[in-house]
Amino acid sequence: MDNDLQVVITGASGYVAKNVRKYLSENNIKLISISRKNFKTFKNETKIITKNYDERQISTKIKNSSALVHLVGIGKDSTKINYNSINVDLTQKIVNLCKNCRIKKIIFTSGLGVSKSTTFSYFISKYHAERKIIESGLDYTIFRPSYIIGKNDPFTKYLKKQIHKGDILIPGSGNYTIQPIYIGNVSEIIFNSISDKKFKNKILDLVGSESISYKEYVKLFSKGTSAKIKKINLEKLYHDAISNPNCDFALDDLNLLIGDFKGNYRKLKRISKINFVNIRELLKTGCFL
Repeated sequence: MDNDLQVVITGASGYVAKNVRKYLSENNIKLISISRKNFKTFKNETKIITKNYDERQISTKIKNSSALVHLVGIGKDSTKINYNSINVDLTQKIVNLCKNCRIKKIIFTSGLGVSKSTTFSYFISKYHAERKIIESGLDYTIFRPSYIIGKNDPFTKYLKKQIHKGDILIPGSGNYTIQPIYIGNVSEIIFNSISDKKFKNKILDLVGSESISYKEYVKLFSKGTSAKIKKINLEKLYHDAISNPNCDFALDDLNLLIGDFKGNYRKLKRISKINFVNIRELLKTGCFL
């Protein structure tokens, strides 16, 4: 890959962005990383802190960059900040920024299960964000990720917190499946998508090689600990998620978890041509605890 590349990363303080930035830095890519929050920089990295991604503050610093990786996310809808304002309106602002700054390539993380027929508000906002990018005329790669796991990812931190409490709660049967992918693989794939023409104007499921039931995932993750695994009534949990802001599960988290979404791993493997980490084997090592 051309080491003269300059890449812009939005949402730079987030978990995925931090790992992608580290990977790109280690591969001698020049970075311009943007976030609302302060963060530590890596080699070859310029930091921009902005509350509202004001083009006047950003444009001169990112003009003519090779690509922009848009990783700004929102974990929960609220009266103060909502999915549309972040997933749709901000994405449109980023698209405009790319056009005005002559950045021809945009890479975006959407969500596994997003489609035009969805009725789930989080997915609806991501779908509209995808359309903003597709209709922009920019060269794009849209990734629809499953759970992205690694050391101290949000999902891992949640499970570790439950282990510390002594009980891991499984909503309902736990037989619904997830298709997690290792953060190292994600970073490599995003790195490759910046300039590899095989990724041009593609929508790809960002998933691991195997689906695994939530019940099995929890068992493998907690193996060797004294934590007890307990099933909790799904109806009761949904009621708690709706009425209790301090519930361990947010409503949208539950919808994502039990949605049983499946991704097209073979297509991702064919285009990326990387060696994927086996999640089951990784969990057995206990490296996340």
